[in-house]
Amino acid sequence: MLEKLLGGIGTDKTVALPDKAGALPGRVEKQPVPASHAVNGNPLSPPYPNGMETALFAMGCFWGAERRFWQQNGVYLTAVGYAGGLTPNPAYDEVCTGLTGHTEAVWLVFDAGKVSYRDLLRLFWESHDPTQGMRQGNDRGTQYRSMIGVFSDSQKIQAFASRQAYQERLAQSGFGAITTEIVEKPTFYLAEGYHQQYLAKNPGGYCGLGGTGVTCAG
Repeated sequence: MLEKLLGGIGTDKTVALPDKAGALPGRVEKQPVPASHAVNGNPLSPPYPNGMETALFAMGCFWGAERRFWQQNGVYLTAVGYAGGLTPNPAYDEVCTGLTGHTEAVWLVFDAGKVSYRDLLRLFWESHDPTQGMRQGNDRGTQYRSMIGVFSDSQKIQAFASRQAYQERLAQSGFGAITTEIVEKPTFYLAEGYHQQYLAKNPGGYCGLGGTGVTCAG
């Protein structure tokens, strides 16, 4: 069974990203998901209300990461899935092999009039350790690497600036180099339905989320 459903963390998996020839083939069909968000009832599929923006963050196990963002005022919708890899519409078991190249990610739809992208970046940096490479805590493997997906020039500028600023603060506290990738318009594949809002359905479920204790200034 799946390692996290069994609570078995710390398993060593590949930490090298596959090339196109070595990646799993995937499939055309999308993973089936519920029609609406289990916490706020908003529809997972567009259209969304006018003025909404999108964002994507990967910061370790997506169960805890998604909950952190759906609790944020101004976030209209969250969904978990896979990004940054080569395999189309992968299954979770495939992502766990390290042969898809994907990382576990949270996709957001948010109201910038209620929560700024800058605030979301701050939440991202402070909620995990972005210096750990192909792991997050005891979760090891390419699927746990840190990533920001940017969908506009403004997001790109802010993401790079915040990474530099946070690097300086981390260095002052003795941490190493940030390994977070910043990727323009990454393709996002929804994860299976049982992963969506997992910790709302399973309040006692595993959450490996943890930060460095270093704050991200403005």
